[in-house]
Amino acid sequence: MTEGWRPKAVALDIDGTLIDHDERLSPAVVDAVRRTAAQVPVILCTGRAWQTTRPVADLLGLPDGFVVCSNGARTLRLPDGEVVDERTFDPTTVIASVRKHAPNARMAVEEYDGGYLVTEPFPDGDLGTGATVRVVTDAELAPLPVTRLIIRDPEQSEGDFVQLAERLGLHGVSYFVGWTAWLDIAPEGVDKSTGLKVALAQYGLEAADLLALGDGRNDIEMLVYAGLGVAMGSAPDEVKARADEVTKSVTDDGAAAVLNRYF
Repeated sequence: MTEGWRPKAVALDIDGTLIDHDERLSPAVVDAVRRTAAQVPVILCTGRAWQTTRPVADLLGLPDGFVVCSNGARTLRLPDGEVVDERTFDPTTVIASVRKHAPNARMAVEEYDGGYLVTEPFPDGDLGTGATVRVVTDAELAPLPVTRLIIRDPEQSEGDFVQLAERLGLHGVSYFVGWTAWLDIAPEGVDKSTGLKVALAQYGLEAADLLALGDGRNDIEMLVYAGLGVAMGSAPDEVKARADEVTKSVTDDGAAAVLNRYF
């Protein structure tokens, strides 16, 4: 990073970065984000769907701009949710493979409005507070191409799902293992940096202009892509290793500490 560098845009993951695992958004973080957004574009960049991302943008008081949802598969305009860019894939073969290798797993896909179709209910809060959920059969899950396929098994561990991803032999898609027994399947070559490229182009900015903060495996590509990628203190070691620096954890307002340095 060159001396005197200052970000011209900021990308922020939500869960584990701005909001802790008890769904708490601290006043210090809200204040820092609002001050930042008054000076440069702030782009929420999340695995969440639009339906559960919009309320966070409202809480933060973000001005008109863009958000990247579904781990980079959808870039939408704030505040109206107009889709600027969308990447999809056919999950049929993956669904069949999941049923073979993890027969008890629950699966979900996003609907166009940001709600979810699920094969059976997910644990409370997993798909975001307030998300619309409809239970369907495997055959009804994905009649059309989707932006993402979520695989979840509350009886399994994070380590189990790292192994499951290997057993599934996933080809032609991207995937990310979450904090729990959670696997996100995305279109091939799509990650959070995909949507950020689209959003930054709207502002005439480049990756070198971007400060990005995140805490999960699905943030690695975003942190590497950004001019300055900062991992949260609670991030897995493999995420920290790919970041340019590490800040404090979400419970210690690590995002605010970084933003306050520049804004």
